Amino acid sequence: MSNDVVNQDGIRLNKLLSSLGVCSRREADRLIGEGRVLVNGQRAQEGQRVSATDHILLDGREIDQARSEAPVVLAFNKPRGMVCTSSKRDRAPNIIDHIGYGSHIFPIGRLDKDSEGLILLTNMGELVNRVNRGQFEHEKEYEVIVSRDIDRAFADRLEAGVLIEVPDRGRVRARCRRAEVTGRRSLRIVLTEGMNRQIRRMCGALGAGVLELRRVRVMNIKLGGLEPGSYRILKGPELEELLREAGVGGKTSGTAEK
Repeated sequence: MSNDVVNQDGIRLNKLLSSLGVCSRREADRLIGEGRVLVNGQRAQEGQRVSATDHILLDGREIDQARSEAPVVLAFNKPRGMVCTSSKRDRAPNIIDHIGYGSHIFPIGRLDKDSEGLILLTNMGELVNRVNRGQFEHEKEYEVIVSRDIDRAFADRLEAGVLIEVPDRGRVRARCRRAEVTGRRSLRIVLTEGMNRQIRRMCGALGAGVLELRRVRVMNIKLGGLEPGSYRILKGPELEELLREAGVGGKTSGTAEK
């Protein structure tokens, strides 16, 4: 396939890598941009389409288009100071290396380096795409401690919407689905949007810096007593409910512990 022509047939390369459980679409775009993906011996292009007969290499390793893995979903308690990307640009420890699961998994969404708490990881590209897209309004719940005293009026403003600056998007209005004051300087926030550092930017716009931020729930999955740096494998009714809420089909009976 020529580097000058993007084939209009087949499937987009980033979607293929996601569906095979290699990485998320966003991560695939990053890998392609870094020149780490080759198609038929040539550097892949952003937006490129591939067919079943194309030979694909990632970091020199062949991608088997015919492979099929049992679905895996993990709940992980990310400690503060750990990053969610597998990129080596940030020298901080990352969750993929820390977990060392043994098969390809990738995070559903992000928690920034200074935040902690629940993050889900999976080899199901469809699940990543469904949970991350804001139009599906999947809930994520956070416990937040801020730098000044707050009251119900502060929470009302978060629910009504706050103008914030978001990289690559400019000035936008961000909202919380729910905001509940739980203490003099603490609150519980539920989001359905997924803007970069949204809670920190919203609180900062109202003059309250975020000192601590912990995610405690993603949809029906709760952090519970999971220790920092530890994970558990989702299965049974809990996993089935997650997939049902996300609108992802497929059997889960093949999911097995590592």
